[in-house]
Amino acid sequence: MKLRGVTRLLSVRKLSNESVVGVKDDNGVVRFSFGDSPCRKGDARVAAEEGKGMMVRKKKKSKKAKVNELRLYRLMAKKKMKSSNPEVRIRYKLEKAKRKEAWLIEKLRKFELPKAPAETHDPESLTEEEKFYLKRTGEKKKNYVPVGRRGVFGGVVLNMHLHWKKHETVKVVCKPCKPGQVHEIAEELVRLSRGIVIDIKPDNTIIFYRGKNYVQPDVMSPPDTLSKAKALEKYQYEQSLEHTSQFIEKLEKELEEYHEHLAQYNRGKNNASKDSTTLD
Repeated sequence: MKLRGVTRLLSVRKLSNESVVGVKDDNGVVRFSFGDSPCRKGDARVAAEEGKGMMVRKKKKSKKAKVNELRLYRLMAKKKMKSSNPEVRIRYKLEKAKRKEAWLIEKLRKFELPKAPAETHDPESLTEEEKFYLKRTGEKKKNYVPVGRRGVFGGVVLNMHLHWKKHETVKVVCKPCKPGQVHEIAEELVRLSRGIVIDIKPDNTIIFYRGKNYVQPDVMSPPDTLSKAKALEKYQYEQSLEHTSQFIEKLEKELEEYHEHLAQYNRGKNNASKDSTTLD
């Protein structure tokens, strides 16, 4: 009895060391066999036969290699900046500025929010007398909403609704405003606040009327507007993009002038050489 138990234990141990492989025949019946599996994890040849490419791990650069690479880039940049050839210097600055411009455009794309679907809004028609009265009352009142460098964001619309809670009209003052930008701001605020523009003054002040059937919305700050912090960040990127574009234009102009100067110099040199040959 003891011998039988030992032999059974040995056979179980032997089976446990071997791998079990399931094979389907033509009838769809799964048959099991004991033995070495035809495909092992570490077998590269089998993986290649089955068309499974082995993943090649990329070697990570050491910290020293990264530092050396950065040092090389800096040296190359320094060499270009201190080049005796003005064209090399201008072209290096131009490439750098264009890279920055592309990066800024990519950053600004993140601030583009999808506009909410336009709701049915029937603007109220006002007579000339009503407009004149609302204009006068709007001018006399001191309540106003500032639109600064951040432009139109959620907080501006929220403040307009808070003003309309007690007043019929509200003034929107655009302080750093480019020529023609005040009309764009007015259109954007009409879309977001559903107000009516009464008058746009030369000092970039817009008078808005809330409407006769005004009802304060549940969400006073529209969802398709930026927050205060995001609006400031967007403004900074826009300013940087504007300055970079101006710098690129300046460099391109400098490059053209240099080429013209070079062509003129070569022309003068050729003329001088021709004159010397004729004299001889």
